[in-house]
Amino acid sequence: MDRELDQINVIPLVDVMLVLLVIVLTTATFITTGQIPVDLAKAKEAGDRQDVPLVVTLTADGHLYMNDRPLAQDELKAALLPHPRESLVVVRADRVTLLERFVALVDEIRGMGFQQVSLEVVRS
Repeated sequence: MDRELDQINVIPLVDVMLVLLVIVLTTATFITTGQIPVDLAKAKEAGDRQDVPLVVTLTADGHLYMNDRPLAQDELKAALLPHPRESLVVVRADRVTLLERFVALVDEIRGMGFQQVSLEVVRS
C-alpha cells in the first residue's frame, strides 16, 4: 500500500452538494409572501416600510382577510379593536375590486382612528 494518491475523490463532495441542493429546494417552496392570491395594482413609485403592519386583504370576489386570517364583513372592527391606533394598516386590494368597496373599507378603518392606512401595490 505504498501507492501515492495522485487524484482527488470528488464523489463524496458531489453527494454532499446534491443533498444540500435538495434541502434548499424543498425549504424554498415553503417560503412565500402573501398566502392569499391577490393581483395587486402597479405603481411606478412605492414606499419601502420596515415596520410590521396590519395587513387587510380584499380579494376580487369580496372576501376579507386580516393577516391571512379570514374575516366576515362585520368582524373587521372587532379584529382591529385590540391594536393601537398608531399602527400601520396596509390594504391589499385586488386590482379588479370595485372602487366603492375599497373606499368603504378604507373609510371603515380610518373611522376607527387608524391614521396610517396605505395601499399595497407592485412596483412596475
